[in-house]
Amino acid sequence: QVQLVESGGGSVQAGGSLRLSCAASGYTASSNCMGWFRQAPGKEREAVALIYTGAAGTYYADSVKGRFTISRDNAKNTLYLQMNNLKPEDTAMYYCAGRTEGYCYRSPTMFTYWGQGTQVTVSS
Repeated sequence: QVQLVESGGGSVQAGGSLRLSCAASGYTASSNCMGWFRQAPGKEREAVALIYTGAAGTYYADSVKGRFTISRDNAKNTLYLQMNNLKPEDTAMYYCAGRTEGYCYRSPTMFTYWGQGTQVTVSS
C-alpha cells in the first residue's frame, strides 16, 4: 500500500521559510517523478515543483522560481520542498504527489498517489 505523508507546514510571516517533507512508503521515490502541488481556496490545484528521475532535472512554477527548491533523499525515501522568502500568495494547502514513471507532467491528473496535504499560511 502506497502512502505519502507530508509534514512541515505551518504559519509564518512574509519573508520567512518553511521546509516541507513527504515520506513515502510502499513506493520508491527515486524511481518515479514526484512533485509538490498547492491549492488555495477557490483555485485549481497547481504544480509548484516537480522532480524527474535521473538527470532530467526539475520544474518550477514561475511564481516560485528562485525561492523554492525541490529535492529528494533516496536513502530516506523522502521528498522535500524548501520554501524561502515566502509571500502571502503562497498561502495554500500543499500536497505531495507521485507518478508511476520517471517523466513528469504539470497536470495533477497525471499523478497517481497523493498525500493528505499540509497547510501553509503566510501573513503579511
